[in-house]
Amino acid sequence: MRLSLVRNLKFGPQVKELRLHLCQTSAESQGAREFVQKHYVAIKKENPKLPILIRECSGVQPRLWTRFELGKEKSVPLTNVSADGILKLVENIK
Repeated sequence: MRLSLVRNLKFGPQVKELRLHLCQTSAESQGAREFVQKHYVAIKKENPKLPILIRECSGVQPRLWTRFELGKEKSVPLTNVSADGILKLVENIK
């Protein structure tokens, strides 16, 4: 397994929470599971006070949720997206 090269991926104060929904076994969630294995620790080290929640549920379609100021939320479907593809989505959160 390759180690994450995530550096300087610090979120601004407008980002209040990241939530990743995934299935523990489905092929559609494979990239999401790999993303957690490869990149979670590095992202958490860069953002120690930001809640990063991983929610596993059998049969759920993978999705990334971002909560911003004033309770505004945005989500992106992750069905069949690779770990590196998810990292690019996370890097573009504003």
